[in-house]
Amino acid sequence: MGRFASGVTVVTSRHRGHDVALTVDTLTSVSLRPVLLLVSLHDEARVLEGIRAGEPWGVSVLPARHRALATWLGEPGRPLHNQLARVSHRRGERTGVALVDGALASFECRTYAVHPAGDHQLCVGEVVAVDAPTTDEPALVHYRGGLGELR
Repeated sequence: MGRFASGVTVVTSRHRGHDVALTVDTLTSVSLRPVLLLVSLHDEARVLEGIRAGEPWGVSVLPARHRALATWLGEPGRPLHNQLARVSHRRGERTGVALVDGALASFECRTYAVHPAGDHQLCVGEVVAVDAPTTDEPALVHYRGGLGELR
């Protein structure tokens, strides 16, 4: 799968009263009616715990200039508290979930379904709000184990 280029996102939620975030490169559109998207999260991801607890969650599609942010939020063992202290972010207008500032697009979601899949969970979210500002910025992509950009 390393030979399949994919966009890089940050998935956010809340866990025990704290914002949690994770870099994810498995985002796909599922349905138009209702508007559904899917992310795949490792069974031990703190973001998943928030989603399972019924917290709203967000997906921020990263531009290439957010490479360092993607690396930081992809590191295992980050502390639970203040994960977003280094990240410029705002609250979604509809759900209050944390969304990365400067994202190419942001989605606010409520959980529609969670399906087990090996050591991951497939999280399907119903999109309740979208922010897609006009921009010509290149996208951050994951390919062959590294991060690059796509114009």
